[in-house]
Amino acid sequence: MRMEPLKPGVVTTLPVRHRFLAHGVLQVAGIRRPKAQAAPAQFQEDEIPRDEISVEPLMSSHSARRARSRHKTSPSGSAASSRRIRYLRIALIAPIAVLIVTILLVLPWRWIPPPTTAFILRERVLREEPVHYRWIPRAGISSNLAIAAVAAEDQKFPDHSGFDWVAIREALERNQEGERVRGGSTISQQVAKNLFLWPGQSWVRKGMEAYLTVWIELLWPKRRILEVYLNVAEFGPGVFGVGAAADRLIGTSPAELTPYQAAILVAVLPSPKRMSAADPSPYVRTRASQIQAAVGALGGASYLRGS
Repeated sequence: MRMEPLKPGVVTTLPVRHRFLAHGVLQVAGIRRPKAQAAPAQFQEDEIPRDEISVEPLMSSHSARRARSRHKTSPSGSAASSRRIRYLRIALIAPIAVLIVTILLVLPWRWIPPPTTAFILRERVLREEPVHYRWIPRAGISSNLAIAAVAAEDQKFPDHSGFDWVAIREALERNQEGERVRGGSTISQQVAKNLFLWPGQSWVRKGMEAYLTVWIELLWPKRRILEVYLNVAEFGPGVFGVGAAADRLIGTSPAELTPYQAAILVAVLPSPKRMSAADPSPYVRTRASQIQAAVGALGGASYLRGS
């Protein structure tokens, strides 16, 4: 194949595959390819309008990278996030834990006779003499004692939900001047106090008593509440429950208590260490007569309607 000599100053356009072949021939012949002259710039750098140069995408991208870097590497931000998560877990778990503990504390005694109470344990620590306590099932307790306790301590017991708000308000009004918390407690509240708490008139104890009373009313039937009350109430120094009280203070069995004997036992409940059912004072006898009158006004044992 005959090739025509290249003429100086003439630009020849070859196909791409021929360009590579020509470049190889020039290298073999030792002929250097002239350097391409740079195209003249149409604009000088100073002549380019600045408002046509957009740097916002670059700045935006750079700022986003810096923000992500700070978020990943900032120890204070990570610690604050961990604390928030921990506090949230505590806020969720704590109420559930309190609820479970409360149910485990209250529910079993709906069926199981309490082997002891907070008041009995306290008495055993403080007293040198023996403490007497014997559980008696509801069927073995005279109905005379049950209605006498309701008539004297909590006449709205069959109908309320643990609190007698009228009695509480009247008790607060009576004690406002002396700033003492006394009276107004229902049988359900006294069960909560005797079974789980301690004697005293502080607002802290009253608050815990109210909380436990709500759960006792929710988890126990009325009949069970009254049964536990008659078995854990203190009837004399170191004498707890009707089983020990009927035997040691009256000299009879719990099932055979007469209306008057039942009224005598109930009359000493507000202050069993100061008043005596075994040797009743004139005040105790008068109080027992008032209790019997209240029982009659309520209609007798039928007032309890299965409680």
